[in-house]
Amino acid sequence: MSETLSNIVRSSDRVAVSAALQVEVIADFVCPFCFIGKRHLDEALKAVEGPYEVSWNPFQLNPEIPPEGMPFDIYLTKRFGSPANVEPVLEHLTEEGTASGIQFRFDRIRHVPNTLPVHQLMQHAAMAGADQSAIADHLMSAFFEDGINIGERGMLVDIAKAHGISAKETAEAIVSDRIRQIVATREAQVRSSGIASAPGFLINQRLLVVGAQPIDNMINAFDRAMFGEGSDSLASPALH
Repeated sequence: MSETLSNIVRSSDRVAVSAALQVEVIADFVCPFCFIGKRHLDEALKAVEGPYEVSWNPFQLNPEIPPEGMPFDIYLTKRFGSPANVEPVLEHLTEEGTASGIQFRFDRIRHVPNTLPVHQLMQHAAMAGADQSAIADHLMSAFFEDGINIGERGMLVDIAKAHGISAKETAEAIVSDRIRQIVATREAQVRSSGIASAPGFLINQRLLVVGAQPIDNMINAFDRAMFGEGSDSLASPALH
């Protein structure tokens, strides 16, 4: 798995930066647990005294969603069934989000997009040397806190522009056959490695942390990946 996932970075044409700590994030932008996991990662990284690098791998939580997206209420029904099943899930997520500095506003969400164009923007950001993590946070905040349809071209242009990516670059990236193929290849590599859910955090190509783990678990995983014994142990039962 380690070898396959390390190939993902190379296949993106992105120049690797030497760092003591490397975190490869596997996430989608309409996944609330990915948003929580990202915020936990941010906090855990504050404990890192040396250099670190964070990169993002594409993972579509709902690749079957049509290109035009789907109404949020229909999406929830398909995913969870009756409203009685949905309500406690959203309440739990709201509580978890508040503890992580996220104000989930599910009442504002009207539309769930197909996130392929979003991943294409993120791939372009990596190739252009933009801050992927800052863009990812902006995208997830826009969707979950403001109810913005991040699948719309105009919204992607506005968000990317705030991070130094021109409207022309964004417009070209989200329709580019080349970038779409890179994203598809990278996601296929992730899935072929046995990863079937998000978020995931591959640390120094050695240790895979699955799910939105508590901050202390993330810090412990950093220590194990950098200084712990063992060679290619990718997952610890204590971290699941």
